Amino acid sequence: MAAAGLEMPAADWLVSTAQTELLRFTTAGSVDDGKSTLIGRLLYDSKGVYEDQLASVRKATRNLTTDGLDLSLLTDGLRAEREQGITIDVAYRYFATPKRKFIIADTPGHEQYTRNMATGASTANLAVILIDARYGVLPQSRRHAYIATLLGIPHLVVAVNKMDLVDYSEEVFTAIRTEFNAFAEQLKARDLQFIPISALKGDNVVTPGGRTPWYTGPTLLEHLETVPIAEDRNLTNMRFPVQYVIRPDQDFRGFAGQVASGVIRRGDAVTVFPSGRTTRVESIVTWDGKLEEAFAPMSVTVCLEDEIDISRGDMLAHGDDTPHLGRRFEATVVWMNEKVLEPHRPYLLKHTTQMVQAKVREIRHRVDINTLGHQRASDLHLNEIAVVSVETQRPVFFDAYRKNRATGSFILIDAITNETVGAGMIIGPDVHHHSGPVTPSERMARVGHRPYVIRLAHTDAEVARLIERHLFDQGYLVHVVEDAQHLAQAVRTSFEAGLVAILFGAAAQDSSAVAAGIAVDQIITMDRAQFEDEAQLLHAVVSTLATGNAGNVRLTDGAGI
Repeated sequence: MAAAGLEMPAADWLVSTAQTELLRFTTAGSVDDGKSTLIGRLLYDSKGVYEDQLASVRKATRNLTTDGLDLSLLTDGLRAEREQGITIDVAYRYFATPKRKFIIADTPGHEQYTRNMATGASTANLAVILIDARYGVLPQSRRHAYIATLLGIPHLVVAVNKMDLVDYSEEVFTAIRTEFNAFAEQLKARDLQFIPISALKGDNVVTPGGRTPWYTGPTLLEHLETVPIAEDRNLTNMRFPVQYVIRPDQDFRGFAGQVASGVIRRGDAVTVFPSGRTTRVESIVTWDGKLEEAFAPMSVTVCLEDEIDISRGDMLAHGDDTPHLGRRFEATVVWMNEKVLEPHRPYLLKHTTQMVQAKVREIRHRVDINTLGHQRASDLHLNEIAVVSVETQRPVFFDAYRKNRATGSFILIDAITNETVGAGMIIGPDVHHHSGPVTPSERMARVGHRPYVIRLAHTDAEVARLIERHLFDQGYLVHVVEDAQHLAQAVRTSFEAGLVAILFGAAAQDSSAVAAGIAVDQIITMDRAQFEDEAQLLHAVVSTLATGNAGNVRLTDGAGI
């Protein structure tokens, strides 16, 4: 391999680069803007290409009857890409210089591959947006800039390519910079750099181009090597999603995971979500020994001073800086599946290390990613982007994506096919308000199920509480009504609030306890005496709620439903 820095022995080179900072960046541009050629030029001029790769490119170049060396073939690895001369899939490439290591995501520029671009850019620190100097700022250029800022990429580089085809005109470069700057103001881009280049000739890619004396800024590689990325990490808000509970013996109990953001130190007071219990960090353990502190994105095992029930999906945070906790939030979603997104259809939502059932309650608007305009939409198709309201079956703990990319992102999964169908960036808690009184349909949409009254004859408070706990853990909002001075009114209030109200004992047998106006198909009546044990009774209750087959259900055998 002819890579920079490999003149020294391999072992010494590995040691010297072990602590070298890593920059992930993505490229995007319209068709034939020269993305693959640019990356090929970076790899070739920085000596980051294996000899067998060069031999393959030389052979493919001859097969294409192209003069010289076609550098785009270093990244266009798929046969379909080489035949069509375009990028289809996301191609990841690695190279290094003495100053920094790089991972490049060469993403397709076509609109139908928006999901591929979103995938490649999701972990990037920087995005290189190519613009053909001959054509200027195109709708595709605006679209790529929007997606890059939407995904929270903090640094943007606008590389005005093919300057050799406009005689390296300063006026052309200035006009493109002025037009793009006007658009970028709408995006609130944090860091924006413009560089005139010729990927084919090599001007201002790795070495300065003598044909652009009017440009005094850095070359593309110089900018990639020096752009400050240490401050891009969120080291303020500590978030530690638990991935695995380690219990090798009775003397050790640790919680393994990756620090998503912030810094966790030995002795820190932490709060466990969703339980809300507080404790302190007893130790931070790694394979190499104990640490005094750990920070993002380190993977460590945290041991706590107190015995607290914690499992995968729970999260540790500092008590004075906690994430939002709730079942509803607003998010921007990139739809990534041929099946359209339909509101109220159930999906699985993966957020940090937890998986919950969820649904999109409402599509607020679809985004025209060429103009940034808002469009009304009742569904969402492949590669479309929209702002939606999401509701989960149980509370999740999250931050806004702009504040924390790790705890502000999620994916939606089809529960049947296990396909990833959408990727989301959380905007914040859903505080969208409607005018007028709260309707039963709105209340049902909020709680996620119809209200019911469950009458458990010949049942004591202990069994009623057992059923309440089980239904609550399955996502139902449930309440045991007992010792009410006005029983019928208490049942009515619980029912109108959208809850599953449980009556037991004498109250369950009192017909006057069920308030007037409650539909028959929302009353479940069961007699404990007709079941062999509490487990069969519990199964019958859960099955009835799941099927919605209520209507004064009276089971006369012990088999349940």
